Formats: sequence, C-alpha cells, structure tokens
Amino acid sequence: MKTKIVTHNDPFHSDDIFAVATLRLFLGDDADMEVIRTRSEEAVRMADFVVDIGGEYDPEKKRFDHHQEGGAGERSNGVPYASFGLVWRSYGREITGDGEIADAIDEKIVQPVDAEDNGVKVSSNLFPGISPYTIQDMFQAFLPTWKENDVDTDLVFNNCVSIAIKILRREIRLAKDVKEATKIVEKRFNDSKDKRVIVLDKYYPWKSAISNHPEPLFVIYPSLSGEMWHAQSVPKHKDSFRSRSPFPKEWAGKKDSELAEVTGVEDAVFSHDKGFLSVARSKEGAEKLAQTAIEGALIDQL
Repeated sequence: MKTKIVTHNDPFHSDDIFAVATLRLFLGDDADMEVIRTRSEEAVRMADFVVDIGGEYDPEKKRFDHHQEGGAGERSNGVPYASFGLVWRSYGREITGDGEIADAIDEKIVQPVDAEDNGVKVSSNLFPGISPYTIQDMFQAFLPTWKENDVDTDLVFNNCVSIAIKILRREIRLAKDVKEATKIVEKRFNDSKDKRVIVLDKYYPWKSAISNHPEPLFVIYPSLSGEMWHAQSVPKHKDSFRSRSPFPKEWAGKKDSELAEVTGVEDAVFSHDKGFLSVARSKEGAEKLAQTAIEGALIDQL
C-alpha cells in the first residue's frame, strides 16, 4: 500500500512544502508514496503522516501540526516550531546521518521558515519599504494569480516540493563539506608558526574556524580557478564585514602596476576598495601583501 502524506489544500507555504520534502527524503526515492492535499477529516484520520493540519502534534502517531491551541512548543532560543521544524526534529538526524549536521540545517533553513510561518520576525528592515526576498517569497511566486483559474495547484505544490528536496540535499552536502573543511583549517592553524597569517593550500570555508581564534589577521588561499592567490583579512567575527586588520587605505582600489608600486609586491593584481582583500599572482606575493600590511599597521601604532 502507498504511504499517504496528508497536508492542507488551498494556498501553500514554505512550511508545508519543506515538511513534505523532508518526509520524502526520509522515506527515500524508491518509496511508494502519495501526497494528498485536503481538509477532509477522514483523509487526515487515515493518513500515515499528517503535516500542517489536524490540530495535533504527536511524533509517535506521525502527526505534525502546530496550529492547535498553545502551538507545538519552541526551541531553547525562543523560535517556535512549525510543521517543518517538527518533522525535521523527528527525522533530520536520520536523513543527514549526523546530529551536528542536522542541527546546522535547523539553524540555517528550518528555523527561519518556522519563525516566518508563526509570524515571528528574525530580522529587521534597514530601509523603509525594502524587505529581504525570502524562500517563502520564492514559493509564493508559484501560486496562481487571480487570473490563473486553470492552474493545478496540487501539481505546482509537488513541483515546489521537488525544489525543496534539491535545496535540502544541497544544504546537507554543503554542511558536511564545511564540517570537514573546518577540521582541516583547524589543523592548519595549529600547525602554523606565525598564527597571524594562515596559509591554506586550497580554498576552504574558513571563517567559522579562524574567527574563533584571536591571533589570525589574514588568510592566504588560492582562487577557485587556481590562477590567483588571495590575501583576505579576518573579520572581527564570522558574520561581520569589519576586519581585524584591514589593508592600508593607500592600496584601496589599486591594481596591477599601480598596486605593485605602492606595495612593493611585483605580482600584485588588485586590492579591494573596502580594505578586506588583496590579490597576487603567486602564493608568495599574497603572503608578502599580508606581511606588508601587518608591518605597516605596527608602524602606525608606534
């Protein structure tokens, strides 16, 4: 018999889309399953899984709603659970095979979706009338307009679920690779004699690992193409745009021969006008850019 997943019909949201996507990942590509969008009490009662409808949260019975009086609880940080979060809470670790990865996905994707579905803001607008374009906005764009009466909303919903599955799979892959890279970067930091400048043999996601240590000022790494080497200043914290030690203002926006003249680095290519990145054609050139910036900063402090 087919595994029946029931959720509500009418307009869909990122919450029910991702909740169903999570169940499809949990059940597997080969599972014989059917997604039913309805408000029929009989269908809800007979379903194997129920999400975002039914007024009940009971993971043992595979009921994952959050619209009942009192909701379905909240995380320790205060973000309330919506159906996506409830389903992920039950199956995320099994899907990812790693509790740390499941928690990382919860922070990055699940909690913002849950918060928005519960009407809880996680950010504020800096400019009047301008809001972030969220994943909820993306999925809402697929809802039929008032002029599209012939659109099969269930078909559109299933197409959105397929997109959500691709997003989850990709984010899981990214999280796993970041976890592996963090171990490599930590080892490189520990092995470095001069911990002010950390040299990596390839580009790894390094900000989370390096920002945890107070000593590093610059990180050296090759570009994705391998044709250039980057010297990047370490941010004050991983989500900050402010650098611990920005490159000299005199370098800002300069490139090629003009930058080579002011820095003394013959193969210097470019220095960002915001002071956080300088580029050379060789690893040695990038290292010299960083060392020159450090020496200049020390002189300025005298």
